[in-house]
Amino acid sequence: MATDSGESVHYRACNLCEAICGLEIRVADGKITSIRGDKEDPFSRGHVCPKAVALQDIHHDPDRLKRPLRRIPATNGGEDRWQEIGWDEAFDLAASRLRAIQDSHGRDAIGFYLGNPNVHNYGNLLYGPPLLRALKSKNRFSATSVDQLPHHFAAYFMFGHQLLLPVPDVDRTDYFLILGANPAVSNGSLMTAPDVKNRIKAIRERGGQVVVIDPRRTETAKLADRHLFLRPGTDALLLMALLHTVFDEDLVEPGRLAEHADGLEQLQQATDGFAPEQVAGAVGMEPDDIRALARDFCAASSAVCYGRMGASTQEFGAVCQWLINAFNFVTGNLDRAGGAMFTKPAVDLVARGFGGGSFGRWKSRVRGLPEFGGELPVSALAEEILTPGEGQIRALVTSAGNPVLSTPNGRQLDEGLASLDFMVSIDFYLNETTRHADLILPPTAALEHDHYDIVFNVLAVRNTARYSPPLFEPEEDTRHDWQILHELRKRLDRNRSMRSRMERWVMGRGPRTLLNLALRSGPTSLNLKKLERAAHGVDLGALEPCLPERLKTREQRIDLAPELLVADVERLRKHLEELDGGSSLVLIGRRQVRSNNSWMHNYQRLMRGKDRCTLLIHPDDAARLGIAEDGTAAVSSRVGRVEAPVELTDAIMPGVVSLPHGWGHHRPGIRLETASSRPGVSLNDLTDEQRIDALCGNAAFSGVPVTVEAVT
Repeated sequence: MATDSGESVHYRACNLCEAICGLEIRVADGKITSIRGDKEDPFSRGHVCPKAVALQDIHHDPDRLKRPLRRIPATNGGEDRWQEIGWDEAFDLAASRLRAIQDSHGRDAIGFYLGNPNVHNYGNLLYGPPLLRALKSKNRFSATSVDQLPHHFAAYFMFGHQLLLPVPDVDRTDYFLILGANPAVSNGSLMTAPDVKNRIKAIRERGGQVVVIDPRRTETAKLADRHLFLRPGTDALLLMALLHTVFDEDLVEPGRLAEHADGLEQLQQATDGFAPEQVAGAVGMEPDDIRALARDFCAASSAVCYGRMGASTQEFGAVCQWLINAFNFVTGNLDRAGGAMFTKPAVDLVARGFGGGSFGRWKSRVRGLPEFGGELPVSALAEEILTPGEGQIRALVTSAGNPVLSTPNGRQLDEGLASLDFMVSIDFYLNETTRHADLILPPTAALEHDHYDIVFNVLAVRNTARYSPPLFEPEEDTRHDWQILHELRKRLDRNRSMRSRMERWVMGRGPRTLLNLALRSGPTSLNLKKLERAAHGVDLGALEPCLPERLKTREQRIDLAPELLVADVERLRKHLEELDGGSSLVLIGRRQVRSNNSWMHNYQRLMRGKDRCTLLIHPDDAARLGIAEDGTAAVSSRVGRVEAPVELTDAIMPGVVSLPHGWGHHRPGIRLETASSRPGVSLNDLTDEQRIDALCGNAAFSGVPVTVEAVT
């Protein structure tokens, strides 16, 4: 749309985090002149955060790669060089090397890693799985197992599908209990909720309550009625105590879902031994506060419990997410307005049977960690590369990921990547991970291709749909992500059946065709043409009760006591007995509104202001250790040591220190000018690949034991 001033106006959804805020982008003479929130977007209502404004930095970033690069190994002690090559040559090189390695060492000699930007790109979501199937390797990894795997695990065993993820109905709840989550900064992780700050404020304005339980008094806690400190990694103990109170005080009222669930008695038995008085010392809360939380939650006309990163990335993440779902159920707050509800999006992955889930079909070679949803825990990636023997990973494909900075013990993975026979990265940056690649295949940036949120509409607090056409034409001789994935698949797929050839032909028409088919077969009357006419998106209404019909369990019944999760309670009991009372320091991460992943550290608009890669420490701990404000501290764990500037604050619990994630841009050979100017340190040079949730394999970032000392 053109304006009187000669500017063109483009409406789209931001793809940089889960909030999918609507944007109004104005362009003149091929340059972006402004990016604002789209006030007519029915979902985000004009809200925008700093990340969206940086979309122009991504598009114009001089460090962004646009054509394939091949690494030329150093000779005579010099440095490696990078040579730009043509696309056909690059695809042929990738396919021939990958195929040769599989021919010599077997299918599993190739590993594949998917970073979190893949779920923000529907082309990647549609074209990545066929490439994985063509490779036929069991060594598949992604950012899922350093993030939300416990949510999928609990959903799979309780509801029958890993994407049947309950979403807090924040717009109608009267009591919002938040564990280990900071939606005011994340914009609602696994709870797509643009303008979440005002949504939280609205709860209080209508007479409701917001309670935050976290080792840090977060930005969300400052919006709440109440904040309670909790010792990192003890969320499962607190949840057990809350459930124990509900059963002990006869507050169980599951409502209409009672006749559609099994295992209530077993769930109650599992809470034995976890009374508030028994866990209070371990979690760092008073027994009366725990009982009051349970009573207030039950007394509210509607309530919802929500737990995210802090409750997931710990040694009992799967148990936490099971207990959160169970707590919402027994209090009558599952699948009802104001509680934990399920979406019914226009592209309905659950109804179509897409990615239902699986568990334990195979295990990792070295440590025997279980597969979930076709992937192995990424904590095992480095050891699978470094440990010799049959099935050793000798080649790796990465897509939009920087696991050296985002997965546990990044230094070990850094070593592993340097030892590979071959590595190809689909990425538009030469970063801490891709510097090890033999070949980099850079895709176009977000404003050069269309966009539809397949995943985040599954997680939204309201059913909506929005299609974003490309704003800019891609430069000549560039490729979209889906084109890169499709070309690799065509060269690597050995299946020559008629069905396979037909599928490749259909997919060759592009993701728009597939999206339109998915919309037309979905639960709404939408198709792509209708969405294109609705420039600001379409409101499909509030979340509605949908159980038991939407359940994918064998008999459409909720399993409140899945066998594997109930069995893991014994491990939790032993953990309670072994806790040392909090005498040692433990490390937690933290998220920042300007930083969703390491890509964003190269965008000037997001890097302005004071240094954000600081170590938060309580003044009492600092005084005991002789650490001064504005000083520097050395933090050490089993796997490494880093030095970071100190920030004293009583907003963090005594005995706990915190570093943000995604930093550490000091390694040689990267081309990230802005990020390198303020490198920070990597949290994952301290996190331990051996610390995982033993049940599901998710990384346990929260509560890593560390020592801290002053640096003079």
